[in-house]
Formats: sequence, structure tokens, C-alpha cells
Amino acid sequence: MKTFVIKVFFFLVGLVIISLGISLTINADLGVGAWDAMNVGLTNTFGLTVGNWVIIIGAILILTNALIAKEKPDLLAVITIVILGKFIDFWLLNVFADLELTQMLFQIITLVGGIFIIAVGVACYLQPKFSLNPVDNFMVALQKRFGLSLTVSKTLTEGVALLLAIIFGGPIGIGTIIILVCIGPFIQFLDPKAEKVMNRLTSS
Repeated sequence: MKTFVIKVFFFLVGLVIISLGISLTINADLGVGAWDAMNVGLTNTFGLTVGNWVIIIGAILILTNALIAKEKPDLLAVITIVILGKFIDFWLLNVFADLELTQMLFQIITLVGGIFIIAVGVACYLQPKFSLNPVDNFMVALQKRFGLSLTVSKTLTEGVALLLAIIFGGPIGIGTIIILVCIGPFIQFLDPKAEKVMNRLTSS
């Protein structure tokens, strides 16, 4: 029971941390990751909040992933998208509502800090091996169905999101490239550390 509680804690806290990092990268206003840019673009085009679009797109992906992989929909992933969506709105609409970054130095610091925070959150939420974010499952579903490598699958999914972000006028910029280059190494660096912490807590 204790192990399960710790795993749930890591999962939930990881998602909240990810939402904080995403919100910081959006506020940096230098360009964000393809999926986040798409959600911001949808908000600018059709209204609703960024968090609401995270939930809507996530729900569509849950069904799409099930069809592609010929599996049952991952209903537990609903928890993932609802927590992410609600907390992204919490940070953007409440905590950072009046935040205005006018100097490039502060924008860069906020962007890089946001990327690092996202990586911390991902490293935490992956440890319990619960339901993945539907975006990550989209990559896995393509890999399973068509026998693609994860690299090719990831490139395809990011390409789809990037195209939609451009169509809807999402914030694509230098930050998008920085995120693409930095997020993987950050997660790789933090993942074993998060694993050690969770293992220590579950075994103590």
C-alpha cells in the first residue's frame, strides 16, 4: 500500500510540475514545443483556454491511439490530460496572469527554467509506469502499428503538431528549437535520479 501511495504521489506531482514548466515556456514568449504551440494557436483562433485544448486534443488522441494500435482506449490517460489541462490554466490564468517579460535575458531564463522543470516533471511522472500522456502514446501507437522506430514515430507526431501549430498561428520560434534540442538530454539526466529517489522511498 505504501509503495502504491508513493507511486501515485510521484505521478500526480510530476504532472503538476510539467504543467508549471509548460506555462513558463509559454510566458517566455520565445516559442514553445509543437504540441503546446498548437494548443495556444487553437486558443487564439477558436477561444477556450489552453488547458481546455490540452484536454480536448488529449481526448481525441486517446481515441485515435486506440484505433491505430487496435487496442482499447486508455481511459486512465483521462486523468493525465485533466490534471495537465487544469493546472496549465491555473498557472497561466492565476499565478502568471500579470507576468510580463520584456527583457530578452529574463525571457531566456524563463524558457530554459521551464524546459528544465518540464524535464523534472516528466522524470517523476514516468517512474510509476502508469498511463502515459496521450501525446506520448500517439508515438507508441504509430511505432506498434507500423513497425517504425521510436525516433521516426516521434518525428512524425511532432511534425503533425508543428504543422497544425503553424496553421493556427501558434507561437513557433527559437524557443521551439531550444526545447527540441534540450528536453531529451534534460530528461535523460534527471530520469535515473528520480528513479533513485522513488526506489529509496519505496524501500525504506
